[in-house]
Amino acid sequence: MAVSQNRIIIIAAPSGAGKTSVTKHLLKTFPAQLQFSISCATRPPRGHEKHGVDYYFILADEFRRRIENHEFAEWEMVYHDKYYGTLKIELERIWKQHKTPLLDVDVKGGINIQEQYRENSLSLFIEPPSIEELERRLKARGTETPESLRARIEKASYEMTFKDRFDKVIINNILADACKEAEEYVRNFLNPL
Repeated sequence: MAVSQNRIIIIAAPSGAGKTSVTKHLLKTFPAQLQFSISCATRPPRGHEKHGVDYYFILADEFRRRIENHEFAEWEMVYHDKYYGTLKIELERIWKQHKTPLLDVDVKGGINIQEQYRENSLSLFIEPPSIEELERRLKARGTETPESLRARIEKASYEMTFKDRFDKVIINNILADACKEAEEYVRNFLNPL
C-alpha cells in the first residue's frame, strides 16, 4: 500500500456533470490507495443516502458553529442555507490509514482545497459536454423543481468559467471514457515515475 504523504485528490464539477460516478469508479479502481472523504451537508439525505457513508448530515446551526471553530478545510454555502464542507478531522482520519482522501466537492470547494494543498493535490474538473446535456441529465434525476433546475443550470454555467483553475479538465460525454481518463491521471499522481 502506498503512503499518501498527505496528498489529496479533488473531483469537482457542476451538479449533474458526473463527478459522483467518476468518484465511485476511482474508489473501485484504487481501493488500497484511496478513501472517500465524507463531506458535511445541511440538506436532507436523498434516496438511499446514509449518514456517515455518503455525507455527514448536520443542521445548518451546527455547520455554522463548526465554521466559527475553524473545523473545515473548505466549506461553501452552495444555495441559501445549504452548506457543504470538508472537515479537517475527516482528512486526518484518512491520512492516518495511509490512504489518499478522494474529495467529491463543488467547484468553489475544489478551488479552496486545492489552494491550501497546492503541492500535494490533483484536481480534476468534470465538464458536461454542453449545458443542454447537463439540463437533460438533471431533469432525468427527477429531483428538481423547475425553479431549482433553473438555479442549478445558472450555477453550472458560472462554475464552468472556473475549469481552468483545475489541474485537468475531463469532458464527460461518455462516462466510461471519462472514468478511464480520470483513472490515468490518478494512477500517475499516486505512482509517479
